[in-house]
Amino acid sequence: DLETGKEIRRLAGHTTLVLSVAFSPDGRRALTGCFDKTARLWDLETGKEIRRLAGHTDGVLSVAFSPDGRRAVTGSDDRTARLWDLETGQEIRRLEGHTDRVWSVAFSPEGRRALTGSQDKTALLWDLETGQEMRRLEGHASRVWSVAFSPDGRRALTGSHDETARLWD
Repeated sequence: DLETGKEIRRLAGHTTLVLSVAFSPDGRRALTGCFDKTARLWDLETGKEIRRLAGHTDGVLSVAFSPDGRRAVTGSDDRTARLWDLETGQEIRRLEGHTDRVWSVAFSPEGRRALTGSQDKTALLWDLETGQEMRRLEGHASRVWSVAFSPDGRRALTGSHDETARLWD
């Protein structure tokens, strides 16, 4: 509780470093990404693991919920991002195009596209229905740590190790 600073629940089950966390849009579930190569979906009321998203071949560095809370995107040290069905835990689509680890992931506001930021100094815009790369955002001199969509989905913001943030159309 942020009013008292008291821990409410401990989500335990990962076997090493937890690198990324996200709340579901309704606030009832959480997603965690871990260096143990999994992302896990949690029930925040009980603290129980609902689903384990397994398939990455290296650590999961970033996680995001879709706006409707039914899907997730994960980014990994294995140079891929993956789209998951949270009802079944199944991988829907593998997003391959980065040449180095994927540090950050974000869903567009309407949930049909994703943005990924990578150690390879690029951010990639993806069509989640086809898994195709739509646009490559190049210009950073170092790794892209963070990516975000504007509320209307028409612009993107990237943050890099090169000490800049960049706004993209």
